[in-house]
Amino acid sequence: MNKVLVVLSGGMDSATALAEMRASFEAEHVETITFNYGSKHNDRENRAAKELAAHYGVKNTVVHMPFINELFKSDLLKSGGEIPEGHYADPSMKRTVVPFRNGIMLAIAAGFAESIEAHAIVLGNHAGDHAIYPDCREDFTHPMAEAIAAGTYANISLGRPFEHITKTQIALRGHQLKVPYELTYSCYKGEETHCGKCGTCYERKESFKDSGIEDPTVYQG
Repeated sequence: MNKVLVVLSGGMDSATALAEMRASFEAEHVETITFNYGSKHNDRENRAAKELAAHYGVKNTVVHMPFINELFKSDLLKSGGEIPEGHYADPSMKRTVVPFRNGIMLAIAAGFAESIEAHAIVLGNHAGDHAIYPDCREDFTHPMAEAIAAGTYANISLGRPFEHITKTQIALRGHQLKVPYELTYSCYKGEETHCGKCGTCYERKESFKDSGIEDPTVYQG
């Protein structure tokens, strides 16, 4: 049986996507890939990804892409400015866009997936991403999925189980799957404890509040 490759950042969405795959496949048929591209939160987030992979008993491969931090412009990167605070959909959050990040990651994931004889890649993008991040929208992911299928002998598919649902709905699904959200990490500032003020922290808090699920996250202050 072929494998499924989950793009695992260490955040809530990808953790829930991993839980979905583990609910359908045994551990030996699931692998994860994590990218370190020089964002401010990569080190802390990658640690979360490693812990999540261990929790689900799957192999995790980390791909280092220092050229993104060196060459690209974004406040999300260590080479960029301060992380904006405020709601996730605020226009200021456009400063955290890393140009074509998902395109680059998915291209690498496609090559890796075919190399490990995986039949599918799973990405945890969701409806809340669409306002700010162009490479999370369906008009990007759909042609990207077609390109991955056309460009691989295995016709590898790109699964996007959360593309049309909200983070609140993801939290509800994760709660059903008993996802250890206490192991996940979201904060763009990358400190040990979530700041509670950046866009991803706001979205994280809202998803737990609106879903009625207890938030296991420790926030500063």
